Amino acid sequence: MTSSGLQPRQDGDAALRLLRDGVLDLEGRLVDASNTTLRGILTLDGMTARCVYKPVRGERPLWDFPDGTLAGREVSAYLVSRATGWGLVPPTVLRDGPLGPGSCQLWIDEPEDAEALVGFLPAGELPPRWIPIAAARDDDGAAYALAHADDPRLARLAVLDAVLNNADRKGGHVLVGADDRIYGVDHGVSFHVEDKLRTVLWGWAGKQLPPDAVEMLDALAGQVAGPLGAELADHLTISEVAGVAARVDRLRETGSFPLPPEDWPAMPWPPM
Repeated sequence: MTSSGLQPRQDGDAALRLLRDGVLDLEGRLVDASNTTLRGILTLDGMTARCVYKPVRGERPLWDFPDGTLAGREVSAYLVSRATGWGLVPPTVLRDGPLGPGSCQLWIDEPEDAEALVGFLPAGELPPRWIPIAAARDDDGAAYALAHADDPRLARLAVLDAVLNNADRKGGHVLVGADDRIYGVDHGVSFHVEDKLRTVLWGWAGKQLPPDAVEMLDALAGQVAGPLGAELADHLTISEVAGVAARVDRLRETGSFPLPPEDWPAMPWPPM
């Protein structure tokens, strides 16, 4: 994950210090990203780590999100993830960089033998404990299914996405780290005041939340009303912070995973 062995969860304070204060040298651009997304190397006091740097000036204007706010939403997703205690979003800060202010997130290296948790698989050949989400066909007309593993780590990510109102949970935004933990990345289009949840993790839609999620949401409600809400207010509007609290309360009241929307596309495109 890093040349110094820095771990995003086990050494969170050191990671945040490196992200905030480290010298940032750019390596190159991730060309598949819709906004300017750069990979760099951070160095500070003998520590080194790769990072993803997304400058505000490289954000593509969107019709439904205010200009220049995506970097702050990336940081907000990390703040909420940290408050849950689940560590699902890599450490992320807002800092100045070679192209100006932007979000800077610890890079997650996936091992070559990392097991995929989301993907298109031949229809009728799903592994045990995989949940089909949508039907598809390849260019030759062969039937496939978009599916994900029935994995409690993914279920936690689905709960987090419901809290964040994540409008872009693609399968490719789910990473498996070297420590066998999963991470969600790319949260720039989250926290809208309108319901915009779009995800490939619909396998638990309408089902009862697991006990650990209920316990987490109970604790998170108090944090949003207190220190977490104050932190989020540095990056989000008052209405958007209130929206976080409202979504937490709604999940607690229903006790179940949300259902796909009827007036909004349920999945991002492309889904992977």
